[in-house]
Amino acid sequence: MWKRIFGGKQQPSNGGYKFGNTHLIELRRVIKTYETAAGSFTVLKNVDLQIDRGEFVAIIGKSGSGKSTLINMLTGIDRPTSGEVLVGDAAIHTFSEGQMAVWRGKNLGIIFQFFQLLPTLTLIENVMLPMDFANMFSPSERPKRALHLLEQVEMSEHAYKLPSAVSGGQAQRVAIARALANDPPILVADEPTGSLDSKTANAVFVLFEDLIKQGKTIVMVTHDNDLARRASRAVIVVDGEVTNQYVSHALPHLGVDQMTRVARQLKRELHEPNATIVSQGDTADRFYIITRGAVDIFLPHPDGQEIHVDRLTEGQYFGEIGLLNGDSRTASARAYPDGEVEVATLDREGFSILLQESDQTQVVLERMRQARLERDQRTLVNGADRSSGNGTPKVTTPAPESVEIE
Repeated sequence: MWKRIFGGKQQPSNGGYKFGNTHLIELRRVIKTYETAAGSFTVLKNVDLQIDRGEFVAIIGKSGSGKSTLINMLTGIDRPTSGEVLVGDAAIHTFSEGQMAVWRGKNLGIIFQFFQLLPTLTLIENVMLPMDFANMFSPSERPKRALHLLEQVEMSEHAYKLPSAVSGGQAQRVAIARALANDPPILVADEPTGSLDSKTANAVFVLFEDLIKQGKTIVMVTHDNDLARRASRAVIVVDGEVTNQYVSHALPHLGVDQMTRVARQLKRELHEPNATIVSQGDTADRFYIITRGAVDIFLPHPDGQEIHVDRLTEGQYFGEIGLLNGDSRTASARAYPDGEVEVATLDREGFSILLQESDQTQVVLERMRQARLERDQRTLVNGADRSSGNGTPKVTTPAPESVEIE
């Protein structure tokens, strides 16, 4: 069992930063093009990405998708051809190499798949190295701090061994301790469990979850679908573009290939405030994932008015009932009156293929359909609050946000 890592600095909540960014990490219209003998090759295509303080974000995608280049933008290892990379109050795409090295040493902890421990240094010396480079802490304090970090990851008894004398799982623990050496607010992990057995990989992930509870922000590249599902959200990279991140929120049981295919099929729709998105009685021809704003769900009442039954927000979905039933819509959906709504839609054929390819997703959607139908029946029987004359409804019976497989 991993011990709890020390508390670290108290981090301020998200707010306005120097360059107008409201998120801890923001990529704005980032393009990365490499010049080769065969011509120009664009790896990142107009990428926008926002990560908030305290999030645990998994970056997933097939080999060659651009996810490693995306990570290199976040860490300053590479620079965008155009666009902005903002981290807190720093516009890191404008930094010189010297400025970048100083900034990175104090603000980022990087964890590699193959540990990258220096073979001629002891484990405690490897952990002290970032403190030496960034001139953090006094020379007398560094060994004490390094030993404390090794103790937290249960490696203090091996502190004076060389990396060759410990196992891969133990080396990764040391790499995590090294990443925490300067108490950075952000950890970036590139396939951190890729070379570990499943038990050790799970232990590493549990440590990451504990660090999130302490206020760290973690960005992790992974091919492991199970680990990606345990992150607070996943960002899917397809052919150099960040696809709809809410796919992984709404459909967390899809594999990387399935998420990639679904993301490519999604169509974007914008709806003005209070606009009708679907009407009760319409043919059920699409599945909807909310990507911005909120959507209100209404049932028809026998007296001719409407009953408001739910308000859905970003990362939630609707439209599955009619598609699963194979008939018309049972309720109406309208954009929330206070703002524009964006949804991503999947047509009937794409939805059917989705169910065929993922039994777990089908079970979750079936359970959600049943839960919502039961909610609707209770609402009609009990007499829910009706919408007021100005179209602003009350929230009466929130739908379950997720249904777990037993």
